[in-house]
Amino acid sequence: MKILAIDTATEGCSAALLWNDAVLTREQVAPQAHTRLILPMVSELLAEAGASLSGLDAIAFGRGPGSFTGVRIGIGAAQGLAYGAGVPLIGVSTLQMLAQGAYRRQQAEKAVAAIDARMNEIYIGAFLLRDGLMQSVVDEAVILPEQAGEYLSQFEAQLANGVAVGTGFTSYTELAAQLGLQPADNAQEVNLPWAQDMLPQAVAAFRAGDYCEPALASPVYLRDKVTWKKLPGRE
Repeated sequence: MKILAIDTATEGCSAALLWNDAVLTREQVAPQAHTRLILPMVSELLAEAGASLSGLDAIAFGRGPGSFTGVRIGIGAAQGLAYGAGVPLIGVSTLQMLAQGAYRRQQAEKAVAAIDARMNEIYIGAFLLRDGLMQSVVDEAVILPEQAGEYLSQFEAQLANGVAVGTGFTSYTELAAQLGLQPADNAQEVNLPWAQDMLPQAVAAFRAGDYCEPALASPVYLRDKVTWKKLPGRE
């Protein structure tokens, strides 16, 4: 299978290419530089693989939640590439990517992923491993950190001692312990979603026929744009 994945929804900018059995990646923490970086990353990956856009089966993109600007950049780039290649799109949750990354790095079988949404809120989702894929067990939401216990209450036993991953936990450092979770490494690269962790989900989605035409691709913001406040150095 041949799938290109791109993500610009948070501070991380990344692209990954599954070309038959090989996985190639480009990753950079670069707030406010996604527009400049993402297409050159794609070109580098294709050149390294000796591949072309027209040879792809599909393109996957980080659909959010995350920065409004970042999510828009990613979906716009994915649509442009997909139109040019004549291939469908697959949207993957950034929270799901974080959980899949926890499985890749530390074989986590249960994880709660949270992204700092600013304005004293977090984007949050909970995931359990099934057949090598981190699968959502509750609808993703935007909540106050102090509401996380109630949000996860129905799944407390299933998630106990699971991994807490994402900037929602590095920003609110007591939250993981309050929820009975084990914090992931504090390193920035561990707590950002990366395109390579889209690929397992994208492969499964493609095989299931869960993809769409470029024009129908849609972002997931979780929060109405009108409430968003830009902060210095943030998209």
